[in-house]
Amino acid sequence: MEEELLSAVPCSSLAVESVLRVSTAGGLYGFCAGPRDARRIGLSGLSQASYVAKSVGRIGFQCGIVSGIFTMTHCGLQRYRGKNDWVNALVGGAVAGAAVAIGTRNWTHVVGTAGLVSAFSVLANCTRTDLKQL
Repeated sequence: MEEELLSAVPCSSLAVESVLRVSTAGGLYGFCAGPRDARRIGLSGLSQASYVAKSVGRIGFQCGIVSGIFTMTHCGLQRYRGKNDWVNALVGGAVAGAAVAIGTRNWTHVVGTAGLVSAFSVLANCTRTDLKQL
């Protein structure tokens, strides 16, 4: 039943939902980590508040971008291949990790981040699939 519902929803809608959810979580993380980082570098008052607001936006945006790229790639591959398996998560994680790390222009960093995000994506996908079978 759930698979039929997901196949009827466009990938773009799934990506927007994912971006909103994960960027909110990233923003909340930025709201928790920002004050700690601001105190560590010696900021207080208005400069601390500005730093926290910027960290909320930056971390939320970065998390949202990763989530959107992963969801679009995963969903597109799932629809193209007609299968929902670990390969979709592997490729989606690799594309999302590489897209985030490409700004460093360090190919070692790009490959490492792509591999790390890909591994976590496959692990999360396998864990979710195993939990559905219970």
